Amino acid sequence: MAAAQLALSNARTDGDLSGPLADFGYDTARLDEGWALYQAAAEAQQRQTREYGEQYAASDAFTAAREAAQTEYVRYVKIARIALKQERGAAAKLVLDGPRKRTLAGWLAQARQFYANAQTDAAVLTALAQFGVTPEKLAAGQAQVEGVEGLAAAQKIETGEAQQATQARDAALEVLDGWMEDFLAIARIALEENPQWLEKMGLLVRS
Repeated sequence: MAAAQLALSNARTDGDLSGPLADFGYDTARLDEGWALYQAAAEAQQRQTREYGEQYAASDAFTAAREAAQTEYVRYVKIARIALKQERGAAAKLVLDGPRKRTLAGWLAQARQFYANAQTDAAVLTALAQFGVTPEKLAAGQAQVEGVEGLAAAQKIETGEAQQATQARDAALEVLDGWMEDFLAIARIALEENPQWLEKMGLLVRS
């Protein structure tokens, strides 16, 4: 990108270069065509960088939210296991037995079942209240879980947009590279008698 910018910028503005290049078919209009391709590639590069920044931000937000929700959820599960240790039915309703699921879908299912059933079962609420777990705390924990799902969806969208931006950037660069390959090859011919002019375009002069 930097090499294309230097070569095209100087070719379009330096009279020493533009005259000889025009004689070989690279007049103002054709150089403007190359500059437009460069600008398109530069814009695609900027968009790709921006989209990946947004993807990283979405991923960080999702990770932080899930960790916070997991911390609260596991704490309540541990308390519920103590409060309901003699209540097998309640323990089953809250999915207290066994490890917590590692996949997002599995974790969401377990957490939702826990919070939904805990908040609608009077006996469970009474048992949990003995250890400081109030309906308000359970509602807040449930909201954290729902927030995680929303952030997961946002992360997927940002990931898709970042991938699309990369494909668009690569396509734009491919077009620019093809145009520049011919242009620089002709420039070496057009300017070969003036090595310093080649250097203005960032082209190394073979010794």
